[in-house]
Amino acid sequence: MSDATDAQLAAQYEALPYPARDPRDEAKRLVVGSPSHLLEVDHWVFGARRPASEPLRALVAGGGTGDGAIMLAQQLAWAGRPGEVVWLDRSGAARRVAEARAAARGLGNIRFVEGSILDLPEIGKFDYVDCCGVLHHLPDPLAGLRSLSSVLAPGGGMGIMVYAPHGRTGVYMLQDALRLIAPVEEPPAARVDLAKRVMRHLPETAWLRKNPWITDHLPLPQGGGDPGLYDLLLNPRDVSFTVPQLDALVRDAGMRITLLVEPVRYDPDPLLPDPRLRARTAAMGMVERAALAEALAGNMGIHIAYLSRAEEPAPRADWEDPDAVPVLRGGDGATWAKGIRGGSLPITYDGLRIAVPVPPLAAAILTRIDGVRTLAEIARAVEEGGAAPAAVARDMAALRAAMEPVNRLLLSAPRAR
Repeated sequence: MSDATDAQLAAQYEALPYPARDPRDEAKRLVVGSPSHLLEVDHWVFGARRPASEPLRALVAGGGTGDGAIMLAQQLAWAGRPGEVVWLDRSGAARRVAEARAAARGLGNIRFVEGSILDLPEIGKFDYVDCCGVLHHLPDPLAGLRSLSSVLAPGGGMGIMVYAPHGRTGVYMLQDALRLIAPVEEPPAARVDLAKRVMRHLPETAWLRKNPWITDHLPLPQGGGDPGLYDLLLNPRDVSFTVPQLDALVRDAGMRITLLVEPVRYDPDPLLPDPRLRARTAAMGMVERAALAEALAGNMGIHIAYLSRAEEPAPRADWEDPDAVPVLRGGDGATWAKGIRGGSLPITYDGLRIAVPVPPLAAAILTRIDGVRTLAEIARAVEEGGAAPAAVARDMAALRAAMEPVNRLLLSAPRAR
């Protein structure tokens, strides 16, 4: 399925592979994020039940210059876990960047395949499928999602990212302006030059100037350079989805949203402490609550979601399993413990500050989470420090209830002990 706009998109990503990446930077950093962080995949997609020893076959569909594929392949390699990451994209220019990044890291667990999401080559079935920043550029997002679900193995899951409208305030206005002064029929290099000239004279009243959360149009290293500017403001096809629209798309594809990342951002209650308002939110379903939070916060420029097949059981991590091993996604326990202020952890999401309440024993528990000790072993260690067993059990449950929704306290994939 293709059209004239699709041809323009293909030309864009050949001329300006996205996102802008320099393979030499692999020696300095690993680009990490959601979806497809290995700890998230283990916890949210497989409910921390899929053994780490079982090979993971993952497809990164619309892999671009390689962020998702490199992250997942490197995390598998660091953990000594078996598996294969298949990078799929139709851009030869993006492939060259991604391959150079993989070579810089010495990764041998990535396979590169050129092809389209809408006309998948023969690449087999996958335990996990990543589609980040692609569906909103397709001529038919539903056809794309259905195509990807067709290569999902039983019990597998997906991680997707699509644009969201409220946090992109100003973007679509400027896209309208640039279509008039830099028509899509002109070559990408000429359009970039014209867009830069417009940006130098952008009126103070332009909404994009008032939106601090959108930076892709800024020069490197603050923003995305020319590829980022083109993708944000000159892209020939760019649609966005509210939570209800995304839910409808997913349902029409025979899938369901199992999680929106991060869950706390889609909870309206931290934004509405008034008891009368909370009485009303309590009667809402997941999608309605998430839609309310999205509209109230106004700062969500993307939605990240993990999906499962609608007919399959939703994955749930078992926090009652004493042999489960908790892990912290980002930072270590001591650092998180130091961040506790007045019984809460302050966390900021795109300018929105949320105080996450934590229990009295939070610091003692956090400092003992090392990715090796089980829940039972951590509880024993805290008890040996002088805490009563009942208090330890209560506070471990409360800490999980506080930090799992911020996507920071998860359970790891089971390992042989």
